[in-house]
Amino acid sequence: MVKEISLADVRGLIGTETGLSDWILVDQTMIDAFANATDDHQFIHVDPVRAAQSPFGGTIAHGFLTLSLLSTMNYNCLPKVREQTMGINYGFDNVRFVAPVRVGARIRGHFILSDARFRGAGMLMTSYEISIEIENERKPALTAKWITIVQFDPKDRPEDV
Repeated sequence: MVKEISLADVRGLIGTETGLSDWILVDQTMIDAFANATDDHQFIHVDPVRAAQSPFGGTIAHGFLTLSLLSTMNYNCLPKVREQTMGINYGFDNVRFVAPVRVGARIRGHFILSDARFRGAGMLMTSYEISIEIENERKPALTAKWITIVQFDPKDRPEDV
């Protein structure tokens, strides 16, 4: 189970790996569902026969599918902020799709808290250096900086920050 932390504890975690998610299997059913949801039916994703002739040797996940799985990985492994009332995606910097995720591969997320700053009375902006590892592969599938906002009741803001 993912542990819970307080707002006062967050800044002390800067520079540490705060989460390592469980493995997620990326199968053809998942890839096909993502292709249907995004209307991206490029053959390297959805046509195993034709993709087998490509440099990838078979179908691969969409880069944006890999990126979208960060939400699942986040919920799976990052500590919950006790005072949080809502979390919001603020954006990404430096997203790079480093290596393809082949059908049947398992991936997991590594989260390093790189910054945490209070903004306004009821917001904490956090930045994570993230990488998505592919099982038994040297290169990660993806690297990025993920910026999120933790909203909380202003009365819960620690006084010493």
